[in-house]
Amino acid sequence: MSRIGKKVINLPSNVTLTVANGLIVVKGPKGELQRVLDPRITIKNDNGSVTVSVANPEEKKERSLWGTYGAHIRNMVIGVTEGYKKELEINGVGFKVAVQGKDLKLEVGFSHSVIYKMPAGLTVAVEKNHIKIEGIDKEKVGEAAAQIRKIKKPEPYKGKGIKYVTEVIRKKAGKSAAKSAA
Repeated sequence: MSRIGKKVINLPSNVTLTVANGLIVVKGPKGELQRVLDPRITIKNDNGSVTVSVANPEEKKERSLWGTYGAHIRNMVIGVTEGYKKELEINGVGFKVAVQGKDLKLEVGFSHSVIYKMPAGLTVAVEKNHIKIEGIDKEKVGEAAAQIRKIKKPEPYKGKGIKYVTEVIRKKAGKSAAKSAA
């Protein structure tokens, strides 16, 4: 039995969930999200309480899909009501970030500036050295933040680079610690 899959999902009054033509469609005040539905999964919507089930809960693949689709639907409901947000921080002398139209222009120590094209449905805001990415799709927001961080990962000696605001970089001592120990 899937612990996540068998939990009932309660829909807020301003959110609708429909299943048709192999698609799950969730509509809310912030927008609409769609996801392809696996044929092994059945979804029942009874006046705002959604249950996810499978035909054979003993099969491992179906059990894993059961929990996965339960989590996807919960994430979709949260996305269309509240939305998702990731924050990044840039550390380094001369490192700059700016918004150009819908794209992000990063100057992070390369000989050229890096232009990151933001995916559709996401908004980006920049305040000094903080980048704030917002959207209704949890996967898109997380993937965009990971791709931006990947441009210049934080290095362990001075901590320069792009990191999540909540991320802690453990700094290494470097050469001076090796000389004093000898």
